[in-house]
Amino acid sequence: MNILGISCYYHDSSACLLQDGRVVAATQEERFNREKYSPLFPINAINFCLQAGDLTIYDIDYIGFYEKPFLKFSRVIISHLRSYPFSLKNFLDTIPTWLQDRLIIPLVLKRELGYEGKVLFIKHHLSHAASAFLVSPFEEAAILTADGLGEWATTTFGVGKVNEIRIFKEIDYPDSLGLLYTAVTTYLGFKALQGEGKVMGLAGYGRPKYIDKFREVIKVKPDGSFKMDSSYFGFNKGSKMYSKKFVKTFGKARNPGDEIEEKDCDMAATVQKFLEETLITIVRYLHNETKMDKLCLAGGIFLNCIVNNRILEETPFKEVFIQPAAGDSGGALGVAFYIYHSLLGKPRNYVMVDAYLGPYFTENQIKRTLINYKLDSKMLGDSDLLKYIAEKLSQDKIVGWFQGRMEFGPRALGNRSILANPCNPKMKELLNSKVKKREPFRPYAPAVLEERAGEFFKLKNPSPFMLLAPLVKEDKKNLIPAATHVDGTARVQTVSKNTNPRLWQLIKEFENITTMPLVINTSFNLRGEPIVCTPQDAISCFKRSQMDCLVLGNYVVEKG
Repeated sequence: MNILGISCYYHDSSACLLQDGRVVAATQEERFNREKYSPLFPINAINFCLQAGDLTIYDIDYIGFYEKPFLKFSRVIISHLRSYPFSLKNFLDTIPTWLQDRLIIPLVLKRELGYEGKVLFIKHHLSHAASAFLVSPFEEAAILTADGLGEWATTTFGVGKVNEIRIFKEIDYPDSLGLLYTAVTTYLGFKALQGEGKVMGLAGYGRPKYIDKFREVIKVKPDGSFKMDSSYFGFNKGSKMYSKKFVKTFGKARNPGDEIEEKDCDMAATVQKFLEETLITIVRYLHNETKMDKLCLAGGIFLNCIVNNRILEETPFKEVFIQPAAGDSGGALGVAFYIYHSLLGKPRNYVMVDAYLGPYFTENQIKRTLINYKLDSKMLGDSDLLKYIAEKLSQDKIVGWFQGRMEFGPRALGNRSILANPCNPKMKELLNSKVKKREPFRPYAPAVLEERAGEFFKLKNPSPFMLLAPLVKEDKKNLIPAATHVDGTARVQTVSKNTNPRLWQLIKEFENITTMPLVINTSFNLRGEPIVCTPQDAISCFKRSQMDCLVLGNYVVEKG
């Protein structure tokens, strides 16, 4: 049984292939077309998935799409009509795209792929719910999904048992924690659907000075439901997501490129705190309703690792599972699994223990690429390579690390990573100036040996997908200053010897030299670009930055 899941046309387009209930491949379109957060039909991602499964499109039994386009279109039309005449420009801008492809998905599949088989559509938030629960290790669990919006739903409450999912409550547009966070993101001068992570990082530098006013603008009830005062927002009413009333209440918006001021940090801290306390209220209500010990989370909001950690620490749930592509890219995964398990009734036989589901390149392919680029390199055996690179890291060299299969989801988890020394207090500045060229307030994440994580971080559960941000233990902050954020937290990746033995052994070698069982792990890309996919991408990134070393498989390239 071959099932292809697809998500596209909004942001983070992706494809996922299941064969007999197991993931063969899953990846985002952005990695191939090099357009970050690409919303385009994922033709390259689909072709990769078919090649990985040694299939043609005629071997596919079902294609699943991650939402219901006609239901979503009805919401678009109704919300435009409600906001008329302010929504006229948005209406004229968006309707052609709907008529061109979004309402004719089966015809698009025939045109782009030659596919004329069965196409199934499920609701957006059901795709999210399935993407979390059906690949989790849990036989039964409570499920919470939250994002900007799907068709109508912005937040859903559900229960999963074996291979069935039941949504028993939802909160609908325009009441949306995701849209609230995005509105503040744009108010702070960052791009919608791209800058939310920047706001999370900026929040650590501020104080939630506006929280009382936020509680007036968005009323939260004890059952977790909430109501937003629409007069503060501009959804479908113009070019901005916030209104003149919002600006009058909270002050002038920051323009992109302006210096970040104290009030900007305070606004970021406010929306972050409001999101955290609202979701904790929601999760406590969900636990009270379900009486379950396990929780699955999905939707773009749960890429917010500070929120996730507070949910784990401060609610009654004992275990929490979040798969690495928690945002819209994970919708392709979710719809494929929902078709296989919930619609076709097939038993579950897969648990998502790692995210290494993308393209892989052989040593011969890497060697040919190095020759074509006329790069001097040396090839080392596994043991010698790991010791050599650990020594370079201990000397404060910045290393591009390209190994195995590319990760699925927005986080680099040790196969398409830039690695550095967390002990050097200047390393964050060095990474920003020499490589990443990103805002100085954004933190860098540590990848730590799973069995040693508890010595450094107040971590309740393992964090294999870098989706938890626990506090760094007080006596360890000075030891790993480059990996400790200003608020005392760290976005941790726990590295298991079973799931990534190569990265685990590299960190072990680094520990042998420095006594520190962790390294900085940030995504292998330059600012504004997707994570690298191919050896060619990695070489291009390496040449355009001041990285010191590039490791492609067992080949090492060094500058100077």
